[in-house]
Amino acid sequence: MADYFAHSTAVIDDNCVIGEGTKIWHFSHVMSNSKLGEKCNLGQNVVISPNVVLGNNVKVQNNVSVYTGVICEDDVFLGPSMVFTNVINPRSFINRKEEFRQTLVRKGASIGANATIICGIEIGEFALIGAGSVVTKDVPAYALIVGNPGRQVGWVSEYGHRLEFSETGEAVCPESNQKYKLENNQIKRI
Repeated sequence: MADYFAHSTAVIDDNCVIGEGTKIWHFSHVMSNSKLGEKCNLGQNVVISPNVVLGNNVKVQNNVSVYTGVICEDDVFLGPSMVFTNVINPRSFINRKEEFRQTLVRKGASIGANATIICGIEIGEFALIGAGSVVTKDVPAYALIVGNPGRQVGWVSEYGHRLEFSETGEAVCPESNQKYKLENNQIKRI
């Protein structure tokens, strides 16, 4: 008996690794050679393409396709109907599977509903991508990205709150009371 839950309408191909406590909901498809960590949650109508890797506690909301080349580390959130790409210049009449580019979403990052992530980039730890944003380049850890094209408008805490830095470059998360330091355009938790 599996130590994960899959709804009766879900399709799980051969050679998948699915961690304990993971839930796969209505009409979702996990394709061959994918690896899903523990306590993941795949909403309705999710597609996990071959060779995708999801860490532990990854939340994939409804109507998301995670294409070959995407790696999501632990605690990543993928909002409803957000989009990954895996080829820079797709054409239906040209097979470019050899050109798939890797996209890496680091620990704790969140991607909002209807955002688009262009392939070949890295989204840093605990970054927050606003709903509807189009991300075309690497995103620093803790960055807050909005718009089309996506641009950085600030920094967020691990709890997802916007950080306001003092003249000394320090900020405190209003929810967790975690402290952060901004130096050389990089955030460190202190």
